[in-house]
Amino acid sequence: MESITIFGQEIPRLYVFYGIGIYLLLINTIAFIAYGVDKRRAREGQWRIPERRLLGLAFWGGALGAFVGMNVFRHKTKHTKFRVVVPLYLVLWTAGLIFLSVKLFA
Repeated sequence: MESITIFGQEIPRLYVFYGIGIYLLLINTIAFIAYGVDKRRAREGQWRIPERRLLGLAFWGGALGAFVGMNVFRHKTKHTKFRVVVPLYLVLWTAGLIFLSVKLFA
C-alpha cells in the first residue's frame, strides 16, 4: 500500500482518505443537526445558535450538511448571506476534495 509523509510519519494514502471521509461525515452530521435545532429554537422563541457558528460549521467542512439542513428544515433560506455563502463553501469543498483525490491517487 502506497503511503505519504505527514508530519514526518508515513501514512497509507487510503487511511488519509478514510480519515478525511470520517471527519466530513461527522462535521456534516453536526451541521445538519445544528440547523434543525436552531429552527426548532426559533419557532419556540428560545436561545438561538449564532449565525457565525452555523456558517462556521459550513466553512470547516459541513457545507453539505448545512445546505441539506437549510432545505429540509426550511431554515435561513431567505437570508441572502446563507443562500450565497453555504453553496459557495459546498462548491469550494467539492473542488478541494476532487483536487486532493487526484493528488492522493494519481
